[in-house]
Amino acid sequence: MHALAFIVLCADQVTPMIRRRVFIGVATTCAVSASLDARAQAAAKLPRVALVFPSVPLADMVGPDPADRVARAFVHGLRDLGYVEGRSISIERRSAEAQFERLPELMRELVKLRVDVIATVGQGARDAQLATGTIPIVAWIDDPVAVGLTASLGRPTRNVTGLSGTASPAIHGKRLQLLKEAAPKSVRIAAIDYKYIDSTVTRGTHFRLRAAEAAARELGVALIAVGVDKPEDFEQAFASLVRDRADAIIDMGTPNNFVHRHQIVDFAARQRLPAIYTQREFAESGGLMSYAPTDVPGARMAAYVDSILKGAKPADLPFEQPTKFKLVINLKTAKALGLTIPQPLLLRADELIQ
Repeated sequence: MHALAFIVLCADQVTPMIRRRVFIGVATTCAVSASLDARAQAAAKLPRVALVFPSVPLADMVGPDPADRVARAFVHGLRDLGYVEGRSISIERRSAEAQFERLPELMRELVKLRVDVIATVGQGARDAQLATGTIPIVAWIDDPVAVGLTASLGRPTRNVTGLSGTASPAIHGKRLQLLKEAAPKSVRIAAIDYKYIDSTVTRGTHFRLRAAEAAARELGVALIAVGVDKPEDFEQAFASLVRDRADAIIDMGTPNNFVHRHQIVDFAARQRLPAIYTQREFAESGGLMSYAPTDVPGARMAAYVDSILKGAKPADLPFEQPTKFKLVINLKTAKALGLTIPQPLLLRADELIQ
């Protein structure tokens, strides 16, 4: 404004060419200033989404193509929906690095940052809800009703929605049945789950163990429960399986098990134990079998986040449950274990790893 006033006051003292040059310079400065202001305002208004994992290392969550499959599917899912990180969305990544006691602090930090949505898995969902009753939470958790996140899967009653990890508790019994078909001589099967302490997350896992125990009774096998909360717990758990003479393993689907899947698969190989797992990556890593939902949850979590950012409330978005599962059998591992997989089971497999 001062520069323009100067031009007006001194107009009779300068040539037309000079007046034109000064005007263009002032106009350009104003345009650049307006552009910078617009960019600053746009950056300030970027929707901010938090992605929080209890166990997955933070190093595996970062970047445009995260190493972790769920984080990668989440980021790619947002990208497919038109969100570009840093330009149209901001993603706050956090991990408790398997130190579950850190989750409440991480959630309180994100609440202070006033994120628009919190996307999390497992125990993170409950800790997020304890930290805020207003910020929408998109969770991937086995049984949201069992851990008190909502009273209904069809119409969420609080500020959490997302994905229920299993179609029903019976799916764990189904995995046990498949393992018994592949390794009929197995009679003492170890279920690797969380430690059974009085905590929110383990209250949610009890239904899985009960379902597996019911299936074990019907199949005439004994189920040996071993709990792992932290990476250092695995060696102790493995030692107890050796002492208890377990002859097979069923993975109960905890985030810890997935993050440390190579340890479990390597132990099973050393001890020559057939095992069935809850994610395909176990079979890819040398595990005998996996029976897992076909959809990677990260992509569906991104779709929920998109709906919420566009105005939907958690109560508008029912929890999804998997409807399709994929059976993968690693024939190379079966051969190493000395197992001959029955032909009917091979025919039912969706994928055979040679």
